[in-house]
Amino acid sequence: MSIFFADEQSVPVEADPLVALAELVLVEQDIPTDVEMSVLLVTSEQIAEYNERFMSKSGPTDVLSFPIVDLAPGERPRRVPNGPPTAIGDVFICPEVVRANAGASGVPFEDEMALMVVHGILHLLGFDHQVDDEAEIMESREADILAKIGKTRP
Repeated sequence: MSIFFADEQSVPVEADPLVALAELVLVEQDIPTDVEMSVLLVTSEQIAEYNERFMSKSGPTDVLSFPIVDLAPGERPRRVPNGPPTAIGDVFICPEVVRANAGASGVPFEDEMALMVVHGILHLLGFDHQVDDEAEIMESREADILAKIGKTRP
């Protein structure tokens, strides 16, 4: 399993716990070990640009996910025999927005960041929250994974 982590912004964030959490999400979802993905921390300006360009929404957001393969929830990425690792996608997180959301919700910044990592990766793995039934499933998965690291879903 290969998690590429890049921090391109100024809010202090500890990388190691987020990378370990990303690995845990993949393990908990029974994803093969020969996958790779990226977690990128970006500025509010960067994420606002991506949000406008790819989601047709204005302004910054907390997390955006860009899957490379179109998976259904619970589906495992297909492996190419003797091929390179399977890239599943990229998760962009804006710690500046996450910090503001955490403050507004009264939860620790680290807990909200953990939720964004889990949430973003679940989107890469086909989970969504557009309708209530899907949202319940996704939120339940988030809560289960966060519980493994002693956190509750805010």
